Amino acid sequence: MRFAILFFLCFGNVLFAQTSAELITEIEAYHAEENEKFSTAETTILTEEDFKTFKVLDFYPIDLKYRVEALFVRTPNEEPFLMPTTTDRKPEYVKYGEAHFSLDNQKLKLNLYKNTMPYDDPELKDYLFLPFTDWTSGDGSYGGGRFLDAYIPEGDIIILNFNKAYNPYCAYNQRYSCPIPPKENDLGVRVEAGVKDFGEH
Repeated sequence: MRFAILFFLCFGNVLFAQTSAELITEIEAYHAEENEKFSTAETTILTEEDFKTFKVLDFYPIDLKYRVEALFVRTPNEEPFLMPTTTDRKPEYVKYGEAHFSLDNQKLKLNLYKNTMPYDDPELKDYLFLPFTDWTSGDGSYGGGRFLDAYIPEGDIIILNFNKAYNPYCAYNQRYSCPIPPKENDLGVRVEAGVKDFGEH
């Protein structure tokens, strides 16, 4: 019986390690895809000057503590609003829900938004926009905040993987118009995950 319990515990640890390895591989693949996009002339958003010297984006070390399972709370009957951007453009969004989670022993919340204009791509019909700032903003990461991609979950759990946090286009090229994260999405912790400030390359 003791051997069976020991085998179960060891086998369970192996399964957990495999799962962690798969998650890390997935994040590494995402980072590689981003680097490929930035280093390809047809898809890059870099200025001509930066493109000439670009090698790779600078990411924080992958840390699975920044892949969190959050409680997703839908917020129906919200009023649409115009989200400020770095230019005069003001796209219309509506708050769709809240993600409640803990990080560094702090209870945190982020609002998720849905564009009121439908996307041409049907695969984006459930897409949610998650802009945020944290204590690394301007101190390691881009001062204007970062974004996460998310999709409406079937249940009440949503995965937020900050290892995939990315910069708005404005961090690389001032000719773009980028949403400014609302103040309520300012996290009172350092999120040392995802891409760093391009200005520090």
